[in-house]
Amino acid sequence: MANSTLKKVALYTLGAFSGVALSLSVQSYAAEKSSQNPLPVQSIRTMAEVYGQIKANYYQDKTDEELLEGAMKGMVAGLDPHSEFMTKKDYTDLKESTSGEFGGLGMEIGAEDSFVKVIAPIEDTPAERAGVKSGDFIAKIDGVSTRGMTVHEAVKKMRGKPGTSVTLTLSRKDVNKPITVKITRAVIKVKSVRHKLLEPGYGYVRISQFQERTVAALNDALKALHKENSGALKGLIIDLRDDPGGLLNGAVGVSAAFLKEGQPVVSTKGRDGKEGLKLSSVKKDYMIGMGQDPLSGVPAEMKHIPITILINSGSASASEIVAGALQDHKRAVVVGTQSFGKGSVQTVLPLSNGGAVKLTTALYYTPHDRSIQAQGIVPDVEVKDKKRLFESREADLAGHIGNPSGGTEVNGNIFEPDESSSGTKKDEKEEKEDLSSRREPNPAKDDQLRKALELVKSPTQWQKSLGLAAKKPAPKKDNKEDKE
Repeated sequence: MANSTLKKVALYTLGAFSGVALSLSVQSYAAEKSSQNPLPVQSIRTMAEVYGQIKANYYQDKTDEELLEGAMKGMVAGLDPHSEFMTKKDYTDLKESTSGEFGGLGMEIGAEDSFVKVIAPIEDTPAERAGVKSGDFIAKIDGVSTRGMTVHEAVKKMRGKPGTSVTLTLSRKDVNKPITVKITRAVIKVKSVRHKLLEPGYGYVRISQFQERTVAALNDALKALHKENSGALKGLIIDLRDDPGGLLNGAVGVSAAFLKEGQPVVSTKGRDGKEGLKLSSVKKDYMIGMGQDPLSGVPAEMKHIPITILINSGSASASEIVAGALQDHKRAVVVGTQSFGKGSVQTVLPLSNGGAVKLTTALYYTPHDRSIQAQGIVPDVEVKDKKRLFESREADLAGHIGNPSGGTEVNGNIFEPDESSSGTKKDEKEEKEDLSSRREPNPAKDDQLRKALELVKSPTQWQKSLGLAAKKPAPKKDNKEDKE
């Protein structure tokens, strides 16, 4: 008993001494700073006191490293849904995953309400083929609850050796019971660009993700469409639906293919609105690490023919940059539904202990100085997808950063099923047909695509639709069901 009391006293003393040491170092540091921004010495003392109480009274003996690591994770996770503290092993895993091949499922994920959420499955990957959808919550991974799990931790659990399987328990807002899917991991090699000549004179390009070769692949697709048409195209549709984003220089390069040289594409602003990057449609802004211009020889008509861009709530980040740039310069009419609204820049900053911290360091802005954050890109011509019963957006994520320009944030929504579908659950054959239709565009079965094609075929209507989103009244900020 005496030993226990002595131990507690010693630990309390340790906490007190830690608090004093921290206070002294903080005060020394604060003296170097402006008196207008004093550091919260009392709060740091309180943190040291909490540390001492845990060491003295928690039912398990936790190491100093565990406690401090947990404190750092909590401190960073509380900033916003995209910031994250990484241990040395986490950072090593991250670097390995961005170089070389790895076994995965193929989806972009985020965090909401302490759970992991699917932003969008990537086209033609195990996740998409298994029926994972944008807006799904991943409640469990191999039976382990994801509550409180960071996005990075979830990614580590879902990645593994190609050919091995993982079981996901999904929660879908328009389905009453959990959905369990067993998915076999595969090496994720996404074909980021697909193309098709819909009819003579009118081409279609689908970009599923922005990767290192996306700009060059786009150029190849545009040249192929030009050749297949035996001459200049009259109009083009760019499909960015459910494209979760990717590389920034890829977004700049894709935009540059359709803009005049030197036109601004995207800029960033950091703390207190401090200006950061300013990227435009010039070679140096998209040719990072490339030997030659990936847009060399792009067909000349791409700079002036009517273009429509398809977006939806699964279009995020780089997709929104492209849509916003071409919309601001009146090079494209945006068709579909409001995009996801991820307008923040994350930077991975290495730490002295071998770990790293991924921090939101800036926000993206379109050429007309519009912030994408928590608002997204508003389509010029809204066309809803009757088969899409649930939408999820950045504004749904707990702790998300608000729109600094004061724009109206738009949340996700649950929609009533179209009468023609009778609200019945799709069978396996119908699900496969839906996936097939995304890879084989058919305007007869796709309302959004049909409208996009109609606009490029009618230059007068296309011209009238340019910039319509800017003239529309702001939508009411609510999250009620939309009953069409």
